[in-house]
Amino acid sequence: MKICFLNPPYKTRYGKFSRESRSPSVSSGGALYYPLWLIYAAALAEQSGHPTVFLDACAEGLGAEETLQYLKSRASSCGLFVIDTSTPSIENDLKCAGKIRCFFPSAFILLVGPHVSALPEETLKKCPAANAVARQEYDETVSDLSSSLETGKPLSDVPGITWRDRSGTIVSNPPREYINDPDRIPFASEYIRRHLKTEQYLFPAALFPSVQIFTGRGCPYRCTFCVYPQTMFGHTYRTRSDENVAAEFAWIKKNMPEVKEIVIEDDTFTADTERVKRICSLLIRRNIRMRWLCNARVTLDYETMRLMKKAGCHLIIPGVESCDDGILKRIRKGTSAEQIEQYMKNAKKAGLKVHACYMAGNPGETEETLKKTLRAAIRFNTDSAQFYPMTPYPGTEIYDWAVKNGALKKELSYRDWLNQDGSLNAVVSLPGLSASEIERFCAAARKKYYLRPRYLLSRIGSGIRDPRDFLRAVRLFFNMLKSGGFCG
Repeated sequence: MKICFLNPPYKTRYGKFSRESRSPSVSSGGALYYPLWLIYAAALAEQSGHPTVFLDACAEGLGAEETLQYLKSRASSCGLFVIDTSTPSIENDLKCAGKIRCFFPSAFILLVGPHVSALPEETLKKCPAANAVARQEYDETVSDLSSSLETGKPLSDVPGITWRDRSGTIVSNPPREYINDPDRIPFASEYIRRHLKTEQYLFPAALFPSVQIFTGRGCPYRCTFCVYPQTMFGHTYRTRSDENVAAEFAWIKKNMPEVKEIVIEDDTFTADTERVKRICSLLIRRNIRMRWLCNARVTLDYETMRLMKKAGCHLIIPGVESCDDGILKRIRKGTSAEQIEQYMKNAKKAGLKVHACYMAGNPGETEETLKKTLRAAIRFNTDSAQFYPMTPYPGTEIYDWAVKNGALKKELSYRDWLNQDGSLNAVVSLPGLSASEIERFCAAARKKYYLRPRYLLSRIGSGIRDPRDFLRAVRLFFNMLKSGGFCG
C-alpha cells in the first residue's frame, strides 16, 4: 500500500513551525528541525515494500489549501495517510485530517506524535475524520498497519494503535514492544537525500546546511518535563551499533557533499560514555572527517570531551535548565550546580563550544532563582544560549503537577501554548511569579546575554579563528533580531 507521510502546515505566515522540536514553535533563531520520526517510519515503510509520498509542508512554506492541492496531485493513490501532530498545533492538525478526509474519503488516516500518543482517546473523540492513533514509537506500527489494510488483517491484531471500530467504539490495542535493534532501521540521511531538501532546514548551532540523525532512542534519565521519553520512546537508551553509526557518517560524507555538519539528536548522546569513546575512536581510525554536534549531559567528563573534539565534534548542548540546586532536585534533573560549573570549564579546556539551554518557571522558581541562573549563564559566556519558559506537555509528570497544583489556567486551550506569532508562550503561573513575568524574563535574558560587549567581542574573536562559524553566528543573530527575539 502506498503511504503518504505529512508534516502539516501551521503558522505559515509567521515563519517555519518546527513541530519536532522538543518545544514545538516558530523559533526566534530560525530553527527548523527535520521531522525525523516521520522520516524513520517512512524509510522503514519503503524498506518493507510500501511506496511513500513525503510532504513537509512547514519546510515548503505551504498553506492549508496549497498542501491539499499538493496531496491531490501527488498522493491520490495513497491508501494510508500518516499525519504528524504536536500539542500547540493539535487543533490545526485535526482540522487538517478533516480536510484530507473530504478529499480522500476511503483513505485510512493515522495520527502520530507525542500529543496523540499521550491522549489517544481524547484525540479520536475530537477528530471523527481520523481512523486511529499510533501510540509511542510508531515505525513498525505504520508498516504493520499498512500491510494489514492491504491484506485485510484485523486491526485488532496491530499492536500500538488506538482505533475506532465500525460501530464507533474506540479500542486500544496492547502496546507495541520498543525496537531493541535500531540497526535495522534505514539511515535517515539516505531517505532525506531522496525525499527532502537539506537547504530548507536550519539548526542554528550547526553550520548550514546540516543533517540530523538519531544514534539511539529513549533516555535513561527521569527529568519531569522531558516529553519524548515519557510519551514516545521510554527510559531505556536503545542504541545503534558503533559500526552502524560510523557507516552513516561515511555515507553522508560520500553522498551528501553539501552537508557541512551532522547533528546527533539523541536526547542524551553521552549517556553511555564508553560507547561515545568507541564511536569517536572508530571515526578517527577510519579517517571519517565530519563536523558534528550532540546533546551532552553536564556529567560528561573532560577526557571524553577531548576525544569527541578529536573525532570532529565542535559543540555540545547541555540541558542546564537552572543553576539552583533546589530546582534541579524538584525536576529530578539528577545534576548539580557544581557539576554545571565543572562542565563549562572542561568544555572550554577541551576546545568544545557550548550551546546552553536554560528553562524558566520550574516548580519552586522565584525571581531570585531566575537571576541566579542568568548570572551564571553570563559568567559561563557560552557560544550561544537559549532561555525559554518551562512548557508542560500532556503525558509528562510536570503537566500532571501543573494541573494538580492549579498552575495551569483551566480556560487554556492547547493553541495557547504558543503566542500568535508562533513563539513559545509561558502558560504556567507560580506563587509570586506569573506566566507573563516568566515570559518577560526569557526575552530580557536573551537580550542581556547576546548584546553584552564581552559576548560580542568573544564572537568576533571566535570568528577570526573560524570564519564559517562566525557566519553561522551572524545568521543566528540577525534571525533573532528580525523575529523580535530580543524584545521583551
